Amino acid sequence: MDWKHLRELEFSDLPLDKEDRSILNTLAEKLQNNYPYHDVNYAGQMIKPPHILSQAAYWMSSYVNPNNHALDGGRATSELEIEVIKSVASMFGWTSSLGHLTSGGTMGNLEALWVARQANPDTVVFASKSSHYTHHRMSEVLNIPFQEIRTDISGRMDVQYLQKQLINAKTPPVVVVTMGTTGLGKVDPLAEILQLREHYEFRIHVDAAYGGYFGLCRLPSPTAIHYDSLMHVDSIVIDPHKHGLQPYGCGAVLFKNPAEGKYYKHESPYTYFTSTDLHLGEITLECSRAGSSAAALWATMQKFPLQKTGIFASRLEESLKAANGFHKTAQKMGFWSIKPELDICVFSLKAKNSSEISRLNREFFERKATNNIHLALLKLSKENCPWNLNWEQEELVVIRSVLMKPEHNDPSFWSKVLK
Repeated sequence: MDWKHLRELEFSDLPLDKEDRSILNTLAEKLQNNYPYHDVNYAGQMIKPPHILSQAAYWMSSYVNPNNHALDGGRATSELEIEVIKSVASMFGWTSSLGHLTSGGTMGNLEALWVARQANPDTVVFASKSSHYTHHRMSEVLNIPFQEIRTDISGRMDVQYLQKQLINAKTPPVVVVTMGTTGLGKVDPLAEILQLREHYEFRIHVDAAYGGYFGLCRLPSPTAIHYDSLMHVDSIVIDPHKHGLQPYGCGAVLFKNPAEGKYYKHESPYTYFTSTDLHLGEITLECSRAGSSAAALWATMQKFPLQKTGIFASRLEESLKAANGFHKTAQKMGFWSIKPELDICVFSLKAKNSSEISRLNREFFERKATNNIHLALLKLSKENCPWNLNWEQEELVVIRSVLMKPEHNDPSFWSKVLK
């Protein structure tokens, strides 16, 4: 959508004066200083266009301007939030749980680690080298010791290495399992990690901010077994503003044990008095939160229920097909390519030395951008690189593409990107 189209929007039902409309027209022009996120040619970062229904629902509820901290400020949207959280928990196989929406995965992961520390003040965070950097950062914020667990060549958590660290652990740690790493899109071996709990005591938090919804898809059995194991973990974070068709500002954190709500217990001298029902602020670290996020997510889930045979799941499967098709095309066209597990493709031009390959990939990335095809770059470590080359530096710059849009499942698009 260009700014000329935005200027055609009259907002005829809004009480805007001439100055207001002039300001909006100027804003429409300024908003063009962005990448074309909605366009099929944008396949760089994890930015998926929100569904028009979610945008309309968010806008509609914003007239009320609900605050889902207390029922005083968001009575209707608090009910909607409780409903959608229950549905999301059911997707993971939980019939009883505790949870709420957050501003995103960062805040959700912070709360999950905070609850883990409340349950065990001496806990330690174990997270793989491929996990999101937020876990290390939030461990510092919470003053929890952090230990990095190495990965195997595929970029998944190394279970044997994890076991060695569990043997030496002086206190039960919280192990962060990633369902869809943001670099390579790999799924940590949750089923195998769960087997370790037969011998060692530890808590499992799953960061499914990016990949959580893929459990609705028909996945190959080596990956499906890990999604089928999600019902046995202690906490989960998922971001509806990634694959859930929501505007940014919509994450969620869920806890399998509802009794862990006790860790949030606090008093407020001026809220929680209008009703004896649950006020969401009583089970969140965040205070003021946009109730419109709950309204938008509820509306979208009415149209696209979280069903394995539903339209929502089929849209996700288009992204999986796109990634696999892109991967095979890249190989046929002479690129190195890592087989995708979800919808992230990592590929590279070929050469002998890591510095030369990195240069070629940067040039390819910049050339495509000038042709209005927007990709991303990734620094690939030596231990996660499956290709034979001479290493002159610790990391290799490769090309990364997130095929989040169903429209990316198009052979002509793959060829256009790779030629």
